[in-house]
This record gives sequence, structure tokens and C-alpha cells, in this order.
Amino acid sequence: MVTSYTLPEGFTDLDVFGLGTALLVEGLLGFCLNGLTILSFCKIHELRTPSNFLVFSLAIADIGICVNATIAAFSSFLRYWPYGSEGCQTHGFQGFVTALASIAFMAAIAWDRYHQYCTRTKLQWSTSITMVTFLWLFAIFWSAMPLLGWGEYDYEPLRTCCTLDYTKGDREINATLCLLFFTRNFVSYLLPMAFFNFVIPFTIMLTSYQSVEKKFKKTGQYKFNTGLPVKTLLICWGPYSLLCLYAAVENATVLSPKLRMIPAILAKTSPAINAFLYGLGNENYRGGIWQFLTGQKIEVTQTDNKSK
Repeated sequence: MVTSYTLPEGFTDLDVFGLGTALLVEGLLGFCLNGLTILSFCKIHELRTPSNFLVFSLAIADIGICVNATIAAFSSFLRYWPYGSEGCQTHGFQGFVTALASIAFMAAIAWDRYHQYCTRTKLQWSTSITMVTFLWLFAIFWSAMPLLGWGEYDYEPLRTCCTLDYTKGDREINATLCLLFFTRNFVSYLLPMAFFNFVIPFTIMLTSYQSVEKKFKKTGQYKFNTGLPVKTLLICWGPYSLLCLYAAVENATVLSPKLRMIPAILAKTSPAINAFLYGLGNENYRGGIWQFLTGQKIEVTQTDNKSK
């Protein structure tokens, strides 16, 4: 029975129900919006371009995040994690793969938009497919390392979902910097993982959209809000990254469990926001979605994410 399970430390019954509801809304909303993006790409021939394939791949990754959030919501309503330790490892791995892939595809779209508007270089199908394959494999590599002992997956403070365990930073070795980089622990895993999977994508997005912004100012034609993608990345994934970096130098358990859950909740808003930003917010893609829903074709100027 549900009542036989004690509540996680620092949470009331209302807290668990409220967080579970938030996860459920995020999961279902993001699933529906990204599902619409995926189905439109598959059904509308005009949308099947190399650039839109990056948007399609982002939606696939984001649906994975939504599935992860929905499972966490279900467990929250039960007030416990019902899938055991192996299920926790699987849940953590699946969530981490899709999260890293989502961030990587946002950077890939920024890179494509830079070439589209600044260098007028056409994105070919071979390049798009190679890029998507590489980014998925790259995300799988970093997500598999905790399963092999470099880093670790464990329960979130709510104890109804699993993620990278940032509470085992091996504080006893922090005084010895040489051991910090050569010992297989959370800290030595976190630093290169964060650099390759957050710092580099963030830098690509920032520099790409800054260049696009300059181009728009020069031509006087603004195709989209160039600052919004970077702000979205920082709002959704910035708090989680800061929490992990904080855990690398300090004991993260001194923070309240509720406070440590906020970054996870914010991160899972990313799929719904991305669907609006890269799908519904894209004039060309929005026209394809409308055609998929109504059968009515809308003539739009080929600008954003056109085949080049």
C-alpha cells in the first residue's frame, strides 16, 4: 500500500504530490508538442530537409526526456520508486542520454543557422545524418560511463526518480588535487563531461547566434529572436549545471532537498519550450505542422531551416 512507504526526507505529502503533478504536466505537454513535431516531419514531404532533420532529432531527444519525467511523476504519485536499483540505473541512463543529446542538437541547430544566414553554405543530407549519428553516440558514451563505474546514478532527493549522483563527490580527496583528476569518482567524471556537453554547446550557440544577430542588423531583416535559444538553455539547464559544479567543491547535501529538486524540475521544462522555439516558432516548420493538422498548405518564404 502507498501508506506503507515513508516520505523522502524534507518533503511533505503535498510536496511529493505537487512535484509529481509538475513532472506529469511537463512530460505530457512536451510529449504532445514534440510528437506533433515528429509526425509533421514524417508526414509532410516539404519538411523533410537536412536542416529540419536536426529539429526532428531534437524532438526525438526531448520526447525521451518527457518519458523520463512521466515515469518520475508516476513514481511520485506512488510515493516511492517501484522499479528497484536496476530500474534506477536504467532510468538515470535514459534520462541522461536524452538530456545530453537535446543540448547537443540545440547547438547543432545554432551551427546550422550560422551557416545558413552568415556563410550561405548549404547543409547536405550526408552532413546532417553524420552529425546526428555522432551526437547520439557521443551522448551514449558519456551516459554509459556511470554504469561502468566512472560516476554513478542514484535517486534524486525526491527518491522517485534517478539521475547522476552529485552527492558522492569524494570530499576526502578534495585537498589532494592530483588525485582529483585521476580517481574514478564523480568529480573527475563531471569536469570533462560538463565541458564537452554543456560548455562547448553553450559556446557554439552563443557565438553562432551573435554572428547571426550581426547579420540581421546589417540587413535589417530579423528572421527570429537570436537571444532566445541561449536564454532558454541557461534557464532550463543552467541551474542543474551549477548544482553539479557546486557539488564538485562542496557537500551538496547541505542544501535542502526541495532546493535541489528545483533544477531537475526546470530542466524538464526544456522539451515543451524547445517545441515552441524550434518547431512552432519556426515559420517554415509551423506551416508544415498546420498542413499536417488541417491538410491546408500555407505558402511561406523559405527562410529558417530550409534545405541548403
